[in-house]
Amino acid sequence: MSEAESMGRTRLTLDLWHPRCWAIEATDRTAGGILAHAVYGSPGVGGAVDRTNGDSTSKRGIHADDDGVPSTVTGLFTAFGDDEEEVETLLDAVAESPHGGNPLELQERFGRARNAPGSVVREFFLEYDPADMICPTLLEQGFVHSAPVRIEDGSEEWQVLFTGDRNEIEPALDRVMQRSGAEVEVTAITSTSGNGGSAREHRLDTLTPTQRKVFEHAREEGYYQWPRGTSTRDLAADLDISKTTLLEHLRKAEAKLLDP
Repeated sequence: MSEAESMGRTRLTLDLWHPRCWAIEATDRTAGGILAHAVYGSPGVGGAVDRTNGDSTSKRGIHADDDGVPSTVTGLFTAFGDDEEEVETLLDAVAESPHGGNPLELQERFGRARNAPGSVVREFFLEYDPADMICPTLLEQGFVHSAPVRIEDGSEEWQVLFTGDRNEIEPALDRVMQRSGAEVEVTAITSTSGNGGSAREHRLDTLTPTQRKVFEHAREEGYYQWPRGTSTRDLAADLDISKTTLLEHLRKAEAKLLDP
């Protein structure tokens, strides 16, 4: 088991939007996508080319203000798309974002080979304001990212491990949204315990916390019995949500549980 897996009990996939993000803005305006790999303190980027003037750049890193607080950080990213024009348009949109900067493209791949979707792949460094990052807020609330972040169509897909108990996930996500202005949806949730557990438990693990709460309450109240022991109106009242919202959660839960 890896160090990250030993830290967490639950693995989640998050669909996430947050303000002041150059990658979200760029992918919302163009086709193609971006993979976010890591933030580096002071990487040697021999072979990086400034897209504005073509000058070689030998070193980029973290710049700090007089108090030692980083004013900018540099991240490593991959732009991908179906063809060169698509990726070029995407990189131009990144450069134009008021929350980003000038992408410094690598003439050679950085480090080990990276898998990325799309027919055309181009790596680049970008220097930007750490205040616009959501990663520190996620980490503060116990969400440790376990794979490169994928940004497409104006939203980010995060693969994370949660370091707390499962019943703490929903309040932790609420705090993330409150503190960052983000919009977050859990699209998948599974246990990292690996072996053990029944097939039913593994299927239940694919539900989001809200879907599982609604489904379990409906089951406990006899909604799936014949004749039914309760109505959707009563279930919605019990959970203090609208009937439409309840039905939406139930249908999504049922689709996951019944999928062969």
